[in-house]
Amino acid sequence: MIGSDALIDAAQIDRAVQLLAPAMRRTPMVASRALSEKCGHEVWLKCENLQRTGSFKPRGAYLRIAGLSDTERAHGVVAASAGNHAQGVAWSATTLGIRSRVYMPIGASLPKIAATRAYGAEVILEGEYVDDALEAALAYADETGAVLIHPFDHPDIVAGQATVGMEIIEQMPAVGTVLVPLGGGGLLAGVAAAIKLHKPGVRLVGVQAAEAAAWPASLSEGKPLRATSMNTMADGIAVAKPGKVPFAHVSDLVDEVVTVTEEAISQALLLVLERAKLVVEPAGATAVAALTSLADLQLEGEVCVVLSGGNIDPLLLTQVTTHGLRAAGRYMTITATVSDRPGGLVALLALLRDLSASVVDVIHSRVSGELRLGEVQVTVSLETKGPDHQAEVRRALSAAGYLGD
Repeated sequence: MIGSDALIDAAQIDRAVQLLAPAMRRTPMVASRALSEKCGHEVWLKCENLQRTGSFKPRGAYLRIAGLSDTERAHGVVAASAGNHAQGVAWSATTLGIRSRVYMPIGASLPKIAATRAYGAEVILEGEYVDDALEAALAYADETGAVLIHPFDHPDIVAGQATVGMEIIEQMPAVGTVLVPLGGGGLLAGVAAAIKLHKPGVRLVGVQAAEAAAWPASLSEGKPLRATSMNTMADGIAVAKPGKVPFAHVSDLVDEVVTVTEEAISQALLLVLERAKLVVEPAGATAVAALTSLADLQLEGEVCVVLSGGNIDPLLLTQVTTHGLRAAGRYMTITATVSDRPGGLVALLALLRDLSASVVDVIHSRVSGELRLGEVQVTVSLETKGPDHQAEVRRALSAAGYLGD
């Protein structure tokens, strides 16, 4: 099966392992007690967020660029990306002494733009979406002869990502299930090719964000199809259409593809941050989200969860963690009406203190059209202990007359 014309073979994977060994980090495997208790299986995290440039992407990019001929190298390489692939191509090309240009959308994260430039690429901001940047990259390739380095749809890219699977086998000999974030499919395809070659009984599960899920329909129809919705915080796997090369691997080798909600992703990111002390981006947390939110997820033996990347804008990290706290029932905002007299606010805060709700922020307003003379509207942000505690707080505030019907 692995040796069929459509899939990468053992020789390609072995070549990737040998070529990448001196260049890539062998990322650690970290045990997760919290996830093990949650799902009833021993769970380990494969930390590709600690790879060079903060994601798995340099593995495939480096292998692809290293295989170029001298003539191709002389023309340089070009890529289009909003983040991780951009950095992977920039670092790989610079390390190999090759000129690179990366087209990024105008709205790309400022830290990711800065990092891509710092890794040595010429960065051109083009268009509103990655598709616009890709058109510009293709035009540049046609004009100059530069080689387009695709983020996932090339055998060398898949073979490079297969080294993640080889490391999992070596680091976790008893692995029974592997969960992998899924976007264009390069990472899952590579991991599947490596693991099924050596351990065909291991269960492989791909995880997509439900709001950007092209794979379920594509697998059902037997061909890559474009997603009808692309509205997810997990921009690292927000790929509208699977690649042909990854599709051949995933459809043949992967046991299941599942989807997770935005709430599950944000809670998973928060869990990894708090319990494993690891920073991951939303895309990198999707496989964790499957473990924590899908009751019917089929697991076998020891479980490996791939954290695919950790490149998250600090501002987005703040927003996502707040979203995760809110989804977990640990953060809430209430708007109460209190007397605009000395002691009015103190009484509200005293009640919240007695309810063991920690006040994070307070905002006053005297201009609401719903207020009567002598009243003030107070919006209070609270840290709470969970959904039951939030319900208790709301009941108490309603009983005290602070909340309307």
